[in-house]
Amino acid sequence: MPSDDHREGIKGMANPSRYGIERVAYWLMRLSGLGLLAYFIGHIYETSNILRGQVGWDEFLELTQTTEGHIILAIVIAMCVFHTVNGIRVMLGHGGVGVGKPARPDYPYDPASQNYRHKIGIYSAILLAAIAMMYGLAVMFGE
Repeated sequence: MPSDDHREGIKGMANPSRYGIERVAYWLMRLSGLGLLAYFIGHIYETSNILRGQVGWDEFLELTQTTEGHIILAIVIAMCVFHTVNGIRVMLGHGGVGVGKPARPDYPYDPASQNYRHKIGIYSAILLAAIAMMYGLAVMFGE
């Protein structure tokens, strides 16, 4: 194997076609975690505006009652649901649930932890996040 094959950098690391849905779940988990951290910091700033009194609170709350605010909240809902469900899947996998029996690693290596059970868990996390986001949008925009 030529040495240039290992020089793809971040592009090669982010390429989901090489590793499948597990790589997509890896990136979605990290991106949703960073997104939730950003939301948490913004939420702390938002709720600190209550110290400005009722007028200050109402002024800042109007920022979240816009179309863009609703879309951001729907994305936050999706990130929260995906991060939670995928996190439970990862914790179960680390606990040995659904990874299969250990076997001697013969070439071609087929990791037992990347079996259909965990792929179903990843697809379920994505589906539940999409459903939660759609429900949030329906509630915020009404029907």
